[in-house]
Amino acid sequence: MMQDLIAAIDLGSNSFRLQVGRIVNDQIYPLDGLKDPVRLAAGLSPEKWLDMAAQQRGVAALQRFNERLSGFSKDAVRVVATNTLRVAKNASEFLIRAEAALGFPIEVIAGREEARLIYVGVAHTLPDPHKQQLVVDIGGGSTEFIIGKSFEPLLLESLYMGCVGYSLKYFPDGQIDKRGLKEAELAARRELQAISHVYRETGWEEAVGSSGSAKALLEVLEQNGLSPGGITREGLEKLKTLFLRAGNIEALDMPGLKGDRIPVILGGFAIMSAVFKEFGLEHMEFSEGALRQGVLYDLLGRYHHHDLRDATVTAFVTRYRVDVRQAEQVAATACHLLEQLDPAATQADHADRRFLRWAALLHEIGVSVAHSSYHKHSAYIVANADMPGFSRMDQGRLSRIVLAHRGKLERVAAIDPASSDWLLIACLRLAVVIHRARDARGVPPITMAREGRGFSVNTPAGWLQKLPLTAAALDEEQRQWMSVGRGLYVRSISIRPLPA
Repeated sequence: MMQDLIAAIDLGSNSFRLQVGRIVNDQIYPLDGLKDPVRLAAGLSPEKWLDMAAQQRGVAALQRFNERLSGFSKDAVRVVATNTLRVAKNASEFLIRAEAALGFPIEVIAGREEARLIYVGVAHTLPDPHKQQLVVDIGGGSTEFIIGKSFEPLLLESLYMGCVGYSLKYFPDGQIDKRGLKEAELAARRELQAISHVYRETGWEEAVGSSGSAKALLEVLEQNGLSPGGITREGLEKLKTLFLRAGNIEALDMPGLKGDRIPVILGGFAIMSAVFKEFGLEHMEFSEGALRQGVLYDLLGRYHHHDLRDATVTAFVTRYRVDVRQAEQVAATACHLLEQLDPAATQADHADRRFLRWAALLHEIGVSVAHSSYHKHSAYIVANADMPGFSRMDQGRLSRIVLAHRGKLERVAAIDPASSDWLLIACLRLAVVIHRARDARGVPPITMAREGRGFSVNTPAGWLQKLPLTAAALDEEQRQWMSVGRGLYVRSISIRPLPA
């Protein structure tokens, strides 16, 4: 197993960010990160000169990054600078001081190269990168737009508008009124009109936001009950009302809005609102992937042209030394049972089938911590580990199914009664019970069906008599399902041989 450390630094117009990653079997797992809200763009004059105060903030941040990167070789670190250092007339003066402070060379990248790297970073965090995606990344000094599919960008564009510049230009004294918001939004829409036609003609299946402005807006919308999930057009309109009611950024005090985001939130909001209107969006997901993740994968020099979640699960099976034969046997039986409960699950790409298979492959990873209560350890790892390709929501669902594969079902009694998770839990629990002996008996000759709020299991006559351990475990299973108000009915039936 190869394990190496690499690092990426993004010298953005709003924040400087350092990301350290560990390469494990050609996957990159975030190990450590540093962020400094330098606000470089705030020091850019109308004549495009970067003032000394902003330069000093940047140098001080890079001196701190230098300490973290002690011992890293030159080829293990890549540093990229974006819009402010693209346009600053005295950028070269700052770069000399910056490289001396950091100890590594700095690349000032073009807008479209920035867009490409952002897409690489986002695509490596998407559950299904083979969908055609519109990615929008609102930075401090520029905003990048990408349409891509299967790790390949189809359209790349970078527009000179960002949350720092717009906040300073349209809300210089922190005053929030309808006129300022309208002017900022209209300015952004004018910029967008140059690209919106060709982008809408190309089309996308899903819109995704990345980086700080999108994340800040998402957190404010969700934590204030303005959006049920993701960034929505309706949620942005409701947020606009709250901003106007506050009247000034000094009066902005709402859950989810962090102090370092307050000075630039209005510029980011105006640009996002314009994006929704010009591109005709109603909903946008958020991705943790961004420029620095793209730089890491570019540094690694290879991309994975398949669903990252499969690669991640495979890596976890290896990392935690899972008994692969047992896990595959449990997965095969669990999926066989699910097919009987939901015929659509015979399709290999069926969403529930995939989650069930992943849960089966990962259900014993907690044994690497301790055998006692290993299912709790497994669930904790799945919920909290860095799992490339899986959203936090995906991990939460997977963790619940893994936790429920043995022991008391009361632990997951709060799951929505109508959720298909109950089917996955039933299939996984029965598969684990049937293969408890860890022999190579294969998929058993049993059938399963829904019965009322619960399930029925039919076994061949005499089959359980030969398997007393399994019979006893199924008796306990029936008690567990009754404890959550669902039945599990185990019956022996005679199976007549087919006529010759």
